[in-house]
Amino acid sequence: MVEWVLSGFGDEIDEDPRIQLAVLRALGASHVEVRSAWGVNVADFDAELTTRLAALLATHDMAVSAVASPIGKSGVYDDPDAELARLRAVITLAQRLRSRYVRIFSFYRPPGIDVAATRDTVLRRLRAFADLAERERVVLVHENEKDIYGDVPARVLDLVESVGSPALRVAWDNANFVQVGVRPFTDGYAMLRPHLEYLQVKDALFDGGAVVPAGEGDGELPQTVAALRADGWSGYASLEPHLADPADPARTGPAGFGRAARAFAALTAAAGVTLR
Repeated sequence: MVEWVLSGFGDEIDEDPRIQLAVLRALGASHVEVRSAWGVNVADFDAELTTRLAALLATHDMAVSAVASPIGKSGVYDDPDAELARLRAVITLAQRLRSRYVRIFSFYRPPGIDVAATRDTVLRRLRAFADLAERERVVLVHENEKDIYGDVPARVLDLVESVGSPALRVAWDNANFVQVGVRPFTDGYAMLRPHLEYLQVKDALFDGGAVVPAGEGDGELPQTVAALRADGWSGYASLEPHLADPADPARTGPAGFGRAARAFAALTAAAGVTLR
């Protein structure tokens, strides 16, 4: 039996973590990916909020799969010391919440600047991130966000292999690849599979880039899930639906989150994967 651990971005459900955890538990998830709670981003948490969230997690018997930080979702030429300090604070939060993983990005470039011109700066800054992560015994998982340095498979591979740290791995996002014109499985899976540590679950359409439930778009989710299962991969699969709730367009909401969870459960069941 192949088992993956189901998680999800709780703040897409509601800003109140009590509702986040209750819905995730009802959907069969044992973990939450923490990006914000009570409307506060993880990069801005203080000791009081951290203690409150840790207590709620214990009450609901839930664990944290990753801290979904915004680190690196910033300008490549912004103050590197300030961003490193923010990462240090997020790592402290991850340790307090007993999470091994922290999500990061690889920086936006100014208008008119060619992506190749930013490479050395990106690698230098990510090397500093990785050095800190190694010392603190956490793993940074890089998400292939649209318009950052690592938004296409070749550049994701470049940054992970060039930094060359066990503390820098890949958070794979099929929808984000689609939104930059990449066929995720066809164009990137074989290349990035050796570095793939964490799965963020959403799908998207090439036509217009709209995000849809897993398996309903052009993100080659069935092929990806089947290949991971065949490879013997086991790890966290974190739902990040991005399905706008008509009542609150900034969130997916409980009903939309349930729809996304059921779509992914159908894909994994067809591939012979059990979610827990």
